[in-house]
Amino acid sequence: MTSAEVKPSPAGVPGAVLDPSALQAEDITFAGADGVEVNGYLVRPVTPGRHPGMIVIHHAGGLGEHIRDVTNRFANLGYVALGVDLYTREGGPPPMDDVQALMARLFAMSDATALGDLEGAADFLRAREDVTGRVGCIGFCMGGRYTLLFACASDRLDAAVDCWGGFIDRATPDEASTPQRPRPPLELAGELCCPLLAAVGAEDQNPSPALGEELRERAAASGREVTVDVYEGAGHAFFADYRPSYRPQPAAKLWERVVPFLARHLQQG
Repeated sequence: MTSAEVKPSPAGVPGAVLDPSALQAEDITFAGADGVEVNGYLVRPVTPGRHPGMIVIHHAGGLGEHIRDVTNRFANLGYVALGVDLYTREGGPPPMDDVQALMARLFAMSDATALGDLEGAADFLRAREDVTGRVGCIGFCMGGRYTLLFACASDRLDAAVDCWGGFIDRATPDEASTPQRPRPPLELAGELCCPLLAAVGAEDQNPSPALGEELRERAAASGREVTVDVYEGAGHAFFADYRPSYRPQPAAKLWERVVPFLARHLQQG
């Protein structure tokens, strides 16, 4: 483990960390699928005591400054927060300016391996003395898809937040399934193992609001609490404050929904 700097959040973002000295961060590794060491960014409150665990899954851009800041924001709420690096085996994120290479990287990644890595992250958190035993997960874009997969194919989570997970209904634009992605998360939604909050931009097409409604209907069959919110005036990645897609008002509304949802399922009781 290596100490990491906690930086203040960009001005005005939802849940901004204004006092970095209240948090302690480390770059760590944990045991993922097949015992492979997976990289992560761990942040916790300086205040002693036990806290719920929170896993943060990055978008296609990887575990960069924005996702680290989002992880900080959850720690600032009183979680032991772990940003996972699902690109560890690939040596880092794909080139973001090469859409074809980016998509090829994403579609080549194994769902089974990613799921094993995420279960390893949950086990790592639960084994810590400063974690209560409850663990939640939030993911954005590709991370939203993996959050949904995690919540439906594993029993490790107590709450899940899927933010505009793409390709939840098929493996690739041209294939319903592949060896790497044998069952789309949408097909598994009826097996949801924990409460789910999903966010979809009204102007997004992957996932579209119609797909969000299908997710709600399928996940409801699990008997678990399911909410799918559609955000008007927003498209894909509207919470990413460093991108042109950022929409301050919908982003603030999302934060206002996520915080009490997680508190109810992770911090109470």
